Parts: sequence; C-alpha cells; structure tokens
Amino acid sequence: MKKTTYLPRSSPPGWCGARSRLLIVGCGDVARRALPWLARRVRVSALVRNPQSAVELRQLGVRCVRADLDDAASLRRVAALAPWVWHFAPPPAGGGTRDPRTRRLVNALLRARRVRRLCYISTSGVYGDCAGERVTETRRLRTGSARAARRVDAEAAVRRLARRGVAVSILRAPGIYGPDRLPLERLRRGDPVLRAADDVHTNHIDAADLARLAWRALQRARGGRCYNAADDTRLKMADYFDRVADAFGLARPPRIARDDAPGRLSPMTLSFMGESRVLDNRRMKRELRVRLNCPDVDAVLALARSSTPFPDPA
Repeated sequence: MKKTTYLPRSSPPGWCGARSRLLIVGCGDVARRALPWLARRVRVSALVRNPQSAVELRQLGVRCVRADLDDAASLRRVAALAPWVWHFAPPPAGGGTRDPRTRRLVNALLRARRVRRLCYISTSGVYGDCAGERVTETRRLRTGSARAARRVDAEAAVRRLARRGVAVSILRAPGIYGPDRLPLERLRRGDPVLRAADDVHTNHIDAADLARLAWRALQRARGGRCYNAADDTRLKMADYFDRVADAFGLARPPRIARDDAPGRLSPMTLSFMGESRVLDNRRMKRELRVRLNCPDVDAVLALARSSTPFPDPA
C-alpha cells in the first residue's frame, strides 16, 4: 500500500517536500504538548542542555542537539539545522532589561542564513498596566517590570531577522493554563486574592492551544506580525480563582484589600496583581484562523474533569 503523507492544509513558504525541518528552542511544556502530532508533520530538532531532557525527547521522536543559549559558540551547530524555528525559551530570570539569550540565538541564525520562518512566544506583560482597557497589538508597549522589559528586548532582537527577510511572528501570551495547569495547590493553601474593588482583569490561553497557534503562525502569519494569543475568557482574577475552586469543590479564596497583600503574597504574584488589561484576540482569530479547543476557562475546567484528549489539529 502506498504510504500517504500527511501535510498541513496550508504549507508555509520554504516547504521542502513531504517533511521539512523545525528547530525548537525551549522545548518545555508548551512545545512538548505538540510533539505527538508535530513529529508526523515535520522533522523536529530541539536544543537541549542536559542529558535527561535529551533522553525524554528522543523517545518522542525528536533529534536532540546539545547547545546552550548562554554559550554563543555552542549555537553554531544548531543555527543551520532547520528553515523553521520555534523560539519558546524565556529570558534569564535576572540581569537587567536585556535578553542576551535571544540576542545570541538571533546572531547565530543570522550567520547561518538558513532560517525562513520563526515564531517567538513573548508575553502580554509587554503592555504593562492598562487600567482594565481592551488592548490590541498596536498599543504602545509600556512595561512595568524588568521581567517584561526583557521580553520587549527579545521581541526587538527577533525583529532583526525580519529585516533580513525572515517571516517572524510573535505570540504575546498571557497566563498559560490547561487541564493539568490549574491553581489547585494555591487554592488548597488558602492564598488570598484581591477584593472586587481592587481586583484586576486577567487573561489566559490553554497550553495545547498555544502550541497550535505557534504552528499556525509558521504557516499563516504575515511577516512581522504580533498576535495576542488569548482565549475568550473575560474574568477578573479573583473571579477566575472562584470558578476553579467551584469546579473542584474547594473553598473559594479569601479576598483582601490591596494594601494588605504585601507580606501575604509573593512579589511575583503581587506584580501580576498590579496590571489589568483585556486582550483583544480578533487579529489572532482572523489571520491565523484557529478555532481554539479551549475557548474559555469553562472549557478547560470541563476537560480537566473529563480527561478527554482533543484531536490533532488538522
């Protein structure tokens, strides 16, 4: 019987026959959710730093290449591996407002001159606090933390590739959740949330849907475009925690005034509670033409309770 080659419905420029090549930089949770279906569509290589990760990824059909974003010399061996790149690696946790890792990767890719399309997962934190306003991709970036500023620097770095003819797309992702990425331990601890008068708007995207968006961005995104990679949930943060608690029969978290939050919550949590915005996802839907498997928090909670997997993206 003649073997049937499965191709995406819309193949990106640079498609090299039955199976082209994709390099994943930052093969963590989001990328790994895609591997079961991704490896049937393209030859997947991944940058890895430790042997254990290499063992796990090889079992999933991934070619592993030892390299480190903190070591520019090691990137020479990976930069020419594939015409498509997923860059999902986060900036360093500290060190100011620059992302030297992305800068090193971009420099290596520019020297290799092989990459044709690249999708970078950034964060919606680049918008800063928007006082609960609806935010489109054209809004001026106004970071409120060094962490978000490093993401802005990374976006600027990958745009250097766009100026050399690479089709670069940027997904600005909010809080990533999923059936197995819910704040159940926090709810069990009884960590407080802000009272209604002080609460902020929050945004989310399912981890598996984010991987699907990154795949469609390689295929369909217009070069140089940013996309708010968010679902349709419109909730304030405390209401979101209430919804999760109710779904799992847990106590709703106590609500406190903002002035009482320092000392009871971590600096990271406090920083998230200091920014409020509602992401407009219409460009994502219109241009990437993706129907989210989990369009809102209720879909995520239903999936968590049923443990029913979604089909591969077609």
